[in-house]
Amino acid sequence: MKIATFNINGIKARAEALPAWLDEAEPDVVLLQEIKSVDEAFPRDSFEDRGYFVETHGQKSFNGVAILSKLPLEDVERGLPGGEKDDQARWIEATVVGKTAVRLCGLYLPNGNPAPGPKYDYKLSWMARMRDRAAALLLDEIPVVMAGDYNVIPQAEDAAKPEAWVDDALFLPESRAAFRRILHLGYTEAFRTREPRSGHYSFWDYQAGAWQKNNGIRIDHLLLSPQAADLLQEAGIDKEVRGRDKPSDHVPVWIALDA
Repeated sequence: MKIATFNINGIKARAEALPAWLDEAEPDVVLLQEIKSVDEAFPRDSFEDRGYFVETHGQKSFNGVAILSKLPLEDVERGLPGGEKDDQARWIEATVVGKTAVRLCGLYLPNGNPAPGPKYDYKLSWMARMRDRAAALLLDEIPVVMAGDYNVIPQAEDAAKPEAWVDDALFLPESRAAFRRILHLGYTEAFRTREPRSGHYSFWDYQAGAWQKNNGIRIDHLLLSPQAADLLQEAGIDKEVRGRDKPSDHVPVWIALDA
């Protein structure tokens, strides 16, 4: 089962680029972030015609997450638990059944800038809620994949110029510590198990020639429960997508599970 995460930075803006990548990469499941669309306006037909089931959790002009799956999706839930007053569309869950059942969580973690400030407070509180949900998911003892744009640079080697990010919410010690607290529950960060070296990124800003200079950061991650980690076969980043026509500032990151 090939599972990918892709922050598309607007479904309308990626109306041609996303289907082209799907046809080429042929993922079984894709977790999308920043669809920037209400559910009713999401172009379902384009993906259903390609054999994907579509589930969305949208929001007008901002945020929004979705799941595309060639396998039926069951027990779909929208919204991260613990935020009854939180109306930002940043979390979607579903179970997909291949050779085995896998619980999927698609997430768009808050950016948090400027920090310090209320946006950073929201980021850290959201991450605390996510940790609670991650702990609860482990109790079911089934494969769990939590994938998306985490807006966290875990380590210095995950940035081409880490010194440029020291005061940014994506790289502040509190953000990285909150990320590690989730890992310490027993989750595995999939890409790093396959590629320990530096120089691998999933985001390049549109400004200042970041792509041309390979001035990137790695902020799109797939975290695996122990049961999912046992099934991991491959992990990769489709870097070349960033150099194509009308690209997102993110690129797809993917894993292959024996599932």
